Amino acid sequence: MPQAGTMLGAEIAKFDALAGRWWDPDGPMKPLHRMNPLRTGWIAERLARQHGRDPEAPALTGLSVLDVGCGAGLASEALARRGAAVTGLDAAGEALNAARAHATAAGLVIDYREGLPEDLPPDTEFDAVIALEVIEHVADHAAFLGALARATKPGGLVFLSTLNRTPRSFLMAKLGAEYLLRMLPVGTHDWKMFVTPSELGAGLRGAGLAVADIAGMAMNRLTGRWHASRDVGVNYIIMARKP
Repeated sequence: MPQAGTMLGAEIAKFDALAGRWWDPDGPMKPLHRMNPLRTGWIAERLARQHGRDPEAPALTGLSVLDVGCGAGLASEALARRGAAVTGLDAAGEALNAARAHATAAGLVIDYREGLPEDLPPDTEFDAVIALEVIEHVADHAAFLGALARATKPGGLVFLSTLNRTPRSFLMAKLGAEYLLRMLPVGTHDWKMFVTPSELGAGLRGAGLAVADIAGMAMNRLTGRWHASRDVGVNYIIMARKP
């Protein structure tokens, strides 16, 4: 499959093929299920603080969020449950079908759209734009980050989570997760496409955004729970602000 805008066609097909098991907490998306409370909680706390709300019990009512590369909606649903008006955007049509069906069954109203961020109308802006575990599957980082920035309101926030390109991430996130522990389907990631924090920070600044916060994401091997960390050597999440 050829490249589709900023996204690689092979990457879109890869996630479409997983659509039927996306919501299985013990299926191929198990790591994302485990990681999701940390990712969405970290985002919700900072969004709440940005809008003068209690970060300890972040309610996002009245705030608009664009979830780019939403897949079947793990993050979209978590933020919608906190009251945000969520638009989920993805190029994988089968994953979106799974997202719509799951949201309907859960009684959640989420606007799921098929497409790429660069295809959004120029006047479409959100209080926050998120792209979680997406940029490591993107062909053109500069164009992608520029599209995220354009979709963000002035003063709004952009959040990305991804994998650092380090020897440790190759051992843990590629060899370990895919080949040894079989936590992810083989071929889920291409280590060469992982993005270092300095590369991502430079890309965000190039898109006119100011990096405001960063944290590592680490898993407790005994409990399987994820927590924020100062160690960005494997997984990390970053926040930027649009002036």
